[in-house]
Amino acid sequence: MRLTQFSDYALRVLMYAAAHPDRLVTITELASFHRISRSHLTKVVMHLASRGYLQSVRGRGGGLRLARDAASICVGEVLRSTEEDFQLVECFQGGSAACMLRLDCRLARELREALNAFFSKLDALTLADLHPTTSALYAPIVLKGPSPKSERSAEASTSLPPLVRRR
Repeated sequence: MRLTQFSDYALRVLMYAAAHPDRLVTITELASFHRISRSHLTKVVMHLASRGYLQSVRGRGGGLRLARDAASICVGEVLRSTEEDFQLVECFQGGSAACMLRLDCRLARELREALNAFFSKLDALTLADLHPTTSALYAPIVLKGPSPKSERSAEASTSLPPLVRRR
């Protein structure tokens, strides 16, 4: 099983917003910090706002903030809203499965239990639990005019390991 980039970005956006509860954050700031395309982040932010995780403030000086307290945002709930497919094997899909072992397959039962354990763990985890141990990790980036030299040094100083890697 592998989470999509969309879910990875959604969790990153929420974690960054949770780390800055005292102010609005912008898509430009998020894109620069995480080195992610603004257009990708816009789609993610729209999804998170439509599901009630983010509040969007329009206009000059606008931006984003958590719509709810970080302690009330469950990681499992977020992933269920961002992922489309948790059918680990064909037989999870029901009637169209071609597997001849479906009636009494222990593998399917064990995989279902493993998936339930995965979500049980993530359902017990809130956004507040993911708060970084060092506040420097989410230090806001001061955005200045484009400069190739400063962009390279900013990339090096703000590098974060992704939650989910793409192959």
